[in-house]
Amino acid sequence: MERVNQTFFLSHGSPTLSIDDSLEARQFFKSWTEKVLPQKPKSILIISAHWDTKVPTVNTVLRNSTIHDFYGFPDPMYKLKYEAPGAIELGKRVKELLMGEGGMKCVDEDKKRGLDHGAWVPLMLMYPEADIPVCQLSVQSSQNGTYHYNMGKALAPLKDEGVLIIGSGSATHNLRKLDFNITNGSAVPWALDFDHWLRDSLLQGRYEDVNDWEEKAPNAKTAHPWPEHFYPLHVALGAAGGDAKAEQIHTSWQLGTLSYSSYSFTTPL
Repeated sequence: MERVNQTFFLSHGSPTLSIDDSLEARQFFKSWTEKVLPQKPKSILIISAHWDTKVPTVNTVLRNSTIHDFYGFPDPMYKLKYEAPGAIELGKRVKELLMGEGGMKCVDEDKKRGLDHGAWVPLMLMYPEADIPVCQLSVQSSQNGTYHYNMGKALAPLKDEGVLIIGSGSATHNLRKLDFNITNGSAVPWALDFDHWLRDSLLQGRYEDVNDWEEKAPNAKTAHPWPEHFYPLHVALGAAGGDAKAEQIHTSWQLGTLSYSSYSFTTPL
């Protein structure tokens, strides 16, 4: 199986990404196999901000159900389905790596859970055929950036096994600060400052600063009052390795404070 030489952090924004053709980010995700990654992976490991557990947990199911874990949105969104095959062997391999190389004492398996919207909404646009096996891995919001970076480091061998590793979260995520008066794709200053700090830190290879983001970043607590939407970035970054080269592959805004900034991390051959 061909090696997958890149990992990705994708900002999945609002659940309306699933139906709103006016969103720039929707067009970005739909162009995935044409413009970003033409190579078809053997399977996908996606780390979603919307699965937050005490210990790392993988879903090991034959076929993924579609979890509509959002409320008060248009009815058509609740009819959408993305029933990609499960990746049981990948889940067990993740568990093996995290408990071995990663030194984790406990990694759980969930034999019922499907894909939450942090996983299926972007994947539905990127791989609409739903024919690639998908395994989901949880985050631990009680831990820190370095913990999740090290989790990613332990998962790095999966790239040699044809696995596409995706962290799905959000470059900024403060739902209490959404500005419904801003509809033109512009951003408020505090959100832009954080987003630019993240971009510059990644592109300049200052990965330790990104791990220590709560101390280093401007407006850290405003951009991420809770850290679960940021930690998928650290996993993807750790899996790419300290000498990986970051590239911003998309940026756009929704409601003034929700950044869709997304990144690839390419490991030197």
